[in-house]
Amino acid sequence: MNNNLKTFFIKLVSILFAIIIILNVTYNLYVHDKLEKLDKVLSMSKDNFWDKLRKEIKYATNKENLIPEEDKKLLLKFYQKIKSEFDTIEQ
Repeated sequence: MNNNLKTFFIKLVSILFAIIIILNVTYNLYVHDKLEKLDKVLSMSKDNFWDKLRKEIKYATNKENLIPEEDKKLLLKFYQKIKSEFDTIEQ
């Protein structure tokens, strides 16, 4: 009986360590990176946000093509589809 309890506790401790290691690895690989990115966004001051937005807008306006040709065609089809649905609305 004493031997059975000893085996049981060894297995229990082993399983608990395995669960702790799995949870720790999962947290470090997936959750921590996402939380770190979210923290950067949330901690960004209002002025810093607007400065970064202005910088990105300047960069985008200096590019020759903002949107790739394939995306332009797709957006045009989407716009026409929405426009046709709005035209069918009865007032």
